[in-house]
Amino acid sequence: MAFTQKNKFTPFKNKVWLSSPTMHGEELSWITDAYHKNWMSTVGENINEVERVVADKIGVKCAVGLSAGTSALHLAMKLAGIKRGDKVFCSDMTFSATVNPVVYEGGVPVFIDTERDTWNMDPVVLEKAFELYPEVKHIVLVNLYGTPAKLDEIRAVADRHGATIIEDAAESMGATYKGKQTGAFGDIAVISFNGNKIITGSSGGMLLTNDIAQANKARKWSTQSREDAPWYQHEEVGYNYRMSNVIAGVVRGQLPHLEQHIAQKRAIYERYKNGFKGLPVSMNPYDEINSVPNFWLSCIIIDADAMCKQVRGERDVCYISEKGKSCPTEILETLAKCNAEGRPIWKPMHMQPIFRMNGFVTRDGDGRGTTNAYIAGGVEDVGVDIFNRGLCLPSDNKMTEQEQDRIIEIVRACFE
Repeated sequence: MAFTQKNKFTPFKNKVWLSSPTMHGEELSWITDAYHKNWMSTVGENINEVERVVADKIGVKCAVGLSAGTSALHLAMKLAGIKRGDKVFCSDMTFSATVNPVVYEGGVPVFIDTERDTWNMDPVVLEKAFELYPEVKHIVLVNLYGTPAKLDEIRAVADRHGATIIEDAAESMGATYKGKQTGAFGDIAVISFNGNKIITGSSGGMLLTNDIAQANKARKWSTQSREDAPWYQHEEVGYNYRMSNVIAGVVRGQLPHLEQHIAQKRAIYERYKNGFKGLPVSMNPYDEINSVPNFWLSCIIIDADAMCKQVRGERDVCYISEKGKSCPTEILETLAKCNAEGRPIWKPMHMQPIFRMNGFVTRDGDGRGTTNAYIAGGVEDVGVDIFNRGLCLPSDNKMTEQEQDRIIEIVRACFE
């Protein structure tokens, strides 16, 4: 390999992660408490307390602790009444876990393109989608990378068309929109405690609702739908989705540190923003008037005229390095050589082979979808453009300032 500015850096001795768990000690005390009290199953004080604290924090009546954010999403789809053949409007740029539970219930996702202000579902496109699919009664939206969507605008569209909102706040716990916590905007909402989230339980998730009957139904379904009888009586299909009291102990120890984690993540975002001044890049955007993200992941998007040539296939990618230019692949490969973890932006769902024939609505397209998925209605889709030019940077809140300064130097060198 030739010596260049882009490979001049000595690798980090210890890997710099994208976003790894940050533990504090209280977690172990609550796990130990569960152990000594022998509450090692899906009941116990930790679950009860975590549900109470989260419901109070988010500002909803009920929180139901479940085994994963995906489990919560699945039960949300059932509670919303999605049936086989129902079309469901879904955020396009997200992780597949947002969309898969729609399919579990036989629903048919129709993808709504992204807007540039927050990288979330475009309310203008959502309104257009209802013109194309007036029968739709469910919307699944995401607060991507911890940034609130245009929640009031999306709610207004939903209300005009009598649609239910399922809010995937898996990445955005602690973020606020107009002073209100994300997770409190949907008719049903979910959060995640996966190992890389801002608050972790190693796994686990939570369903949020203001409907006590819905919460009780979710708890019943999550414990194999056992009826109130002296034997195991089952009158409907159930699931093994309840949160473990041990996992809840980890979450219980994490929750007091949520604001601290958010402050650390915000400092990382601001340090990147300042460090990249003068480079042809910009940070993942948010509405600075109405929203406060939790800054879970810091991302950049490269200016279009500063992109070197990059071509992505289904599993492979190639690029041609150019002086003064770069691309996500080059930056991610360079970071990896330096023992630092980055990640591509979520590949939009309508580009995924499994969903390529589903409906996809853009501001200028016809809403019928496309097998190419790169051009709709003669213009490039917004989500595809962000995917092509964007990437997620190391955003671990244990990363030192010195380590982040080196990450900034590495990214800057990619444009030399």
